[in-house]
Amino acid sequence: MELASYVNITARSMYVWLTILAGLAVLPAILKPFFPYFFQDLRYILKTIRFGIRLTKYKRGKPLYSILDCFLDAVKKHPNKIFIHFEGKSYTYLEVDKQSNKVANALRTYASLKEGDTVALFLGNEPCYAWTWLGLAKLGCPVALLNYNIRAKSLLHCFSCSGAKVLIAAAELRSAVEDVLPVLKEQGISVYLLSDEKGTTDGISCISEAISQAPETPIPRSLRANVGIRSIALYIYTSGTTGITVVLRRKFSASQFWEDCRKHDVTVMQYIGETLRYLCNTPQKDNEKNHKVRIAIGNGVRTDVWNEFLQRFGNIYVRELYAATEGNVGFINYTTKVGVVGRVNFLHKRIFPYSLIKFDADKEEPVRNAEGLCVKAAKGETGLLVGRITKHSPFVGYAGNKQQTEKKRLQDVFVKGDLYFNSGDLLKIDHHNFVYFQDRVGDTFRWKGENVATTEVADILSTVDCIDEANVYGVKVPGHEGRIGMAAITLQEGKEFDCVDTCRHVANYLPVYARPRFIRIQSCLEMTGTFKMKKVKLVEEGFDPGVIQDDLYFLHLEEKKYVPLTSQIYDSILAREIKL
Repeated sequence: MELASYVNITARSMYVWLTILAGLAVLPAILKPFFPYFFQDLRYILKTIRFGIRLTKYKRGKPLYSILDCFLDAVKKHPNKIFIHFEGKSYTYLEVDKQSNKVANALRTYASLKEGDTVALFLGNEPCYAWTWLGLAKLGCPVALLNYNIRAKSLLHCFSCSGAKVLIAAAELRSAVEDVLPVLKEQGISVYLLSDEKGTTDGISCISEAISQAPETPIPRSLRANVGIRSIALYIYTSGTTGITVVLRRKFSASQFWEDCRKHDVTVMQYIGETLRYLCNTPQKDNEKNHKVRIAIGNGVRTDVWNEFLQRFGNIYVRELYAATEGNVGFINYTTKVGVVGRVNFLHKRIFPYSLIKFDADKEEPVRNAEGLCVKAAKGETGLLVGRITKHSPFVGYAGNKQQTEKKRLQDVFVKGDLYFNSGDLLKIDHHNFVYFQDRVGDTFRWKGENVATTEVADILSTVDCIDEANVYGVKVPGHEGRIGMAAITLQEGKEFDCVDTCRHVANYLPVYARPRFIRIQSCLEMTGTFKMKKVKLVEEGFDPGVIQDDLYFLHLEEKKYVPLTSQIYDSILAREIKL
C-alpha cells in the first residue's frame, strides 16, 4: 500500500513538472506577441543588477581597486597576451607594464612628479599614450587628455581648465606647443617632449632618452596610497576607447578597416555615426561578411546607415547608445531594434531618475507652467532630457568653469527646490518605451564625431579684422551625420568680407571640424528679448543660395579661402561631389 502510494505521488509530481516545463517552453511564444522584448529587458535588468553589485564591492573595498589595478591583475594573469596591435607591431601586457614603469620612474626623477600632480597629455593615437597614462596613474597623478587637433587659444583653454602644471607632448606636435609656449612659460608650466632631440627650444625638455634609460622597477603602491573612489583620474575633452586587446591606427581608414578586423580577429568595434557611414561608402567586396565582429558599440548612426551596415556586413549587434561624459543618465540599445538609443525600464529609471520635459526651441529654455515648474513631455513627444542630481547619480561639473557648471543645473523642475542636470539634448520616448535621440540644443553641435562649441567659434571669428559680430550654428547636410558649421556675421563699418584672411584666421585657431564651412553675411543679427542671438530660423533656412537672399560663402579647403556659394557648388555638395 505504501509502495503504491509512493509511485502514485511520484507520477503526479512528474506530471506537474512536465506541465511546468511545457509551459516554460511555450512561454516565449505566448509572450512575444504581447511583450516582444520581455526577455531582452529581463536579461538587461539582470546584467544591471550584477554590475551594480560588483561596482558596490569595488567602492567599499580598501584599498581602492582601480582600472590600474585591473590592468596589473591582467599582467599577472596573462603577461604574454597581446595588449595592443599598432602598425604591424604588437605589445604584450608585460611589455606595456614595464614601459609604464620606465615612464613613471623617469617622470618621478626628472619632473619631480608626486601623487595629486595633474599632467596634461598632448599625443596622437599611438601605444605610448597607453603606457604614459598608466605610468602617471602609478604615481597617483590625474591626467588631462588633450585633443591633438586643437591649437592656440583652444589648446590653452583646455590645458588651463585642468590646473595641470606639466605638459607632455608628442614630437610631431612641437610646433603647436611652441605657439603657446610664451604663455606656458609665464605660468611656470613644465613642458616635456617625447623626442630624442638634443638641441631644443628654451622651455621645452626632450625626455624620450631619459625614459629609455629609466629602470623597469615596479612603482610602490604607497606612492598612490591616498587615491580613492572620489579622486580625479582623468580630465576628458574628447572621446576615447578602452578594452583588453586593442587595435590602434593613427587615423581611421575605411578601406583597411575590415582587413584589420580579419587580421587581428577583432570581435568588438567602437564607432561614431560617421564611422559606419564611411564603411558603407566603400566599394562593395565579396568578402565583406567574412569577419568575426559581433558587436558594434557607439553613437550617432542614422537609421538608413544602420540598415545598410547590417545588410552589407552581416548580423552584427549594433549597440547604439546615448551618454555624456559629465552627465548623470545614459541609455543603450540592448535590443535588435534599429534606430533607437535605448529603452525605458523600471530599474534603470529608479537608479538614474530622469525625465523628458517640454522645451521651447525659440526661447531655448524649458516650458514652465503657472507655478513656475517644468512640464513633462508626453509619450511620442520630443522633450529635453534632464537627470535628477542625487547621491547615486551626481553631476560633478566642469573643471575650472563654475559658470558653465551652474548653467547645467536646472532648479525647480517638478517641485520647488529640486535639482536636475540639463543634458542640452532633445530625445523622444515612443509608446513602446523605445528612446530616440532627436537633436542637440544650445551652444554646441556635433560634426565629424566632435563637439563644436558655438561660442568659442564665434569668439574667434569676431577677432577677424573685417568681422564685427558672429552667430555660429550647425546646419544639416543631406547624407551626412550631425551638423556642419555655419556662421551668420556682420561686417565692420566700411569693410568688405576678406575671404583669404578669414580662412587663414580660422585655420590658425580652429581644428578642421570646427571651422565654419558656410558664411552668411547679414546687415544685423537678430536677437531674442533677453539679448540672445536667434538661431532657430537660421538653422531651418540652412545654406541654400536659391532660398537665402543674403550673400553666402563656402570654405574651399583646396583654394584656402572662402568663395561665393553658387548654385553649382550647392548642387555639388548635395551630390557629394565636394567632400565635406
